[in-house]
Amino acid sequence: MFSRRTGWKLAVNRFTEAQREVVAGGKEVIDLTVSNPTRAKLPVDLAHDQHEIAKALVDPRIADYDPQPKGLLVARESVKAYYQERQIEIDVESLILTTSTSEGYSHVFRLLCDPGDEVLVPKPSYPLFEFLADLQDVKLVPYPLLYDHGWQIDLPSIEKATTTRTRAIVLVHPNNPTGSYVKSLERSALNAFCSGRDLALVVDEVFLDYPLDDESRESFVSNSGALTFTLSGVSKISGLPQMKLAWIATSGPAEVADQALARLEVIADTYLSMSAPVHLASGPMLEQRHRIQPALLKRAQANLLELDRQLAGQKACARLHVEGGWYAVLRVPATQTDEELVIKLLRECSVLVHPGHFYDFPSDGYLVVSLIAPEDEFRGGIHRVLEYLAK
Repeated sequence: MFSRRTGWKLAVNRFTEAQREVVAGGKEVIDLTVSNPTRAKLPVDLAHDQHEIAKALVDPRIADYDPQPKGLLVARESVKAYYQERQIEIDVESLILTTSTSEGYSHVFRLLCDPGDEVLVPKPSYPLFEFLADLQDVKLVPYPLLYDHGWQIDLPSIEKATTTRTRAIVLVHPNNPTGSYVKSLERSALNAFCSGRDLALVVDEVFLDYPLDDESRESFVSNSGALTFTLSGVSKISGLPQMKLAWIATSGPAEVADQALARLEVIADTYLSMSAPVHLASGPMLEQRHRIQPALLKRAQANLLELDRQLAGQKACARLHVEGGWYAVLRVPATQTDEELVIKLLRECSVLVHPGHFYDFPSDGYLVVSLIAPEDEFRGGIHRVLEYLAK
């Protein structure tokens, strides 16, 4: 009755079962996996201005239906202004607005791939790609990120993985959860590789504005060396995942970029998924970044310092180098599977962390923790984790 593309394993895994058991037992759990900025418990004076957001959503113009496939001009102008603040000039006609970066991926995969075509994706990285690819009948082919005092893209592996069915290479800049940005030399090499083989770059930049070392990195939004689709949105930029405003920015050689935009416009016109209130409130939503980004970045940096302080007092584990984003990766003794370890941490220490296999780490021995958890909870949770590992 159902399509093969939805033939996922829907049984509850052991980790989720353990979470439900602990919650049902009434235990108070320290959550070191929090990724929702609206649940990060920021001080009221640093959190979103709810009044401004609410006022923007009741613009009287919402009564008019004006279907624009690329998105209303007022909203695209707001996105352009965001990039102008980063000293980047883009054409509003290069933008396609979507409800999420997930929808953006869907549009781009539909644009580039026939059923069975391939897209190269980084490993480790965010697990959402598998579901997006399944729904678009696209085959994912992983390429490794290598770690040696920092993360690097394994460029030779990309060349080996590329076949006649490869259509694009996905970059996450910075990667989730490794927090590694694409380096300038990697960008140049990938541009040359893609332009020589008629491949596209699909670049996820949702965490671009969160450099933990305070060094701003260059966006791909005006990348001209290869056909490039840059995805971002207010979910992370303004800490507003519930508002469903994202975009695709298309760049690259003019002729192929124009063709891509013409086809993307038809795809977007088929769905017209964004609502008028969100379009019209895009400016105030993006303005919220000036409140939320400093608060989240300060929280993440403080927790990273606390993590290093506690790690310095033990030898059981270490953290891997991180440049940006909201997460840290811990390398721990691989005496059991990551799933077994996180279940024990949950049941015995009442601390919730993510196992590395959620993000396709190549082996056991990795835990992923959020850096935007409240500082007191983070301090206590990490103490429990390290105390357990020391045993």
